[in-house]
Amino acid sequence: MNEALKLLSLMVSREADAALIISNENRRYFTGFVSSLGYLLVTKEEAYLLVDFRYAQAAREQASGCEVISYTSLSESLGELIGSAGAKSIMLEGSAFTLNEAERIDSILGKYGAESIKGSGLDRIISKMRIVKTSSETEKIMKAQRITERALADTLKLIKEGVREKDIALELEYLMRRGGAEGVSFDLIVISGEKTSMPHGVPGDRTFRRGDFITFDIGATYKGYHSDMTRTYALGEVNQKQKRVYATVLDAQKRALEAVHGGALCSEVDAAARDHIYQAGYEGFFGHSTGHGVGLEIHEAPFVSSKSDTILQSGMVITIEPGIYIPGEFGVRIEDMVVVTGDGYINLAAAPKELIVL
Repeated sequence: MNEALKLLSLMVSREADAALIISNENRRYFTGFVSSLGYLLVTKEEAYLLVDFRYAQAAREQASGCEVISYTSLSESLGELIGSAGAKSIMLEGSAFTLNEAERIDSILGKYGAESIKGSGLDRIISKMRIVKTSSETEKIMKAQRITERALADTLKLIKEGVREKDIALELEYLMRRGGAEGVSFDLIVISGEKTSMPHGVPGDRTFRRGDFITFDIGATYKGYHSDMTRTYALGEVNQKQKRVYATVLDAQKRALEAVHGGALCSEVDAAARDHIYQAGYEGFFGHSTGHGVGLEIHEAPFVSSKSDTILQSGMVITIEPGIYIPGEFGVRIEDMVVVTGDGYINLAAAPKELIVL
């Protein structure tokens, strides 16, 4: 087993005899192998990646730290491995198994005198491992961020009155993929005007107009790892209310960034941004959390919210993304990804944050 799997085996053995992992992200995290289906069984001594015929050859060439098992009958192959390991209790990923899948696994385990342990126990163990990124993981996130920024810089040259939101979103995705991205981190958000008051608005047929705010919430994936960044621009001109809201959000983000360091509570970082926005008179216009972790998933632990008691650690990668959203008028969000350090952070975003009028 590789070091990550050895650590997982050690942590699981305190509560069970084995663990069964099915989520794409966690299989990739532990083995380096990408597939849409597979089962990673981790016992106290060995790790087995079970795949069907479609993935067998590629798994043998690419997976690390585990023995690859090509199965024709999952019931037989999984059962034999559990039986040979003498495993009687197997932890399942609570967030990954559907009820039907869990019932299927229970029926397999029951034939070999074993039972599953459901709930969030395995999820907590894996989250604790994934929450702090290695230098290799951070480099991939950084690469995804650079791809994103280059594509954005080229896309901004196309912004003018009369252009549709969805056409810019499509061009942006094309440029990301051409620039080396595996794909996009999520459905790209390119919205304008009154639609910017919706934090997760969808690009549509609306065309850009003079005086609009335009929000880009965008990200690319590179070797499985995501980037996430938001910038808000103005087209042609801005009024005093737009300037004031933008300045308030930018100040809130700076205050939250100043609160980031190893040992800080996530709730403290959230409060640094939220308190400033509320004190500026915009209470009720900032309804989401200040940030979240980023890695193999676009939203993962830790979560930078008012209710989170998670303590930041060096190596965590988080977003800082306060916003103000005025229904029917406009919204502003500014988002950076940062790596937490002992005494502060390293900002992975290089795109300017000052208010830019295109």
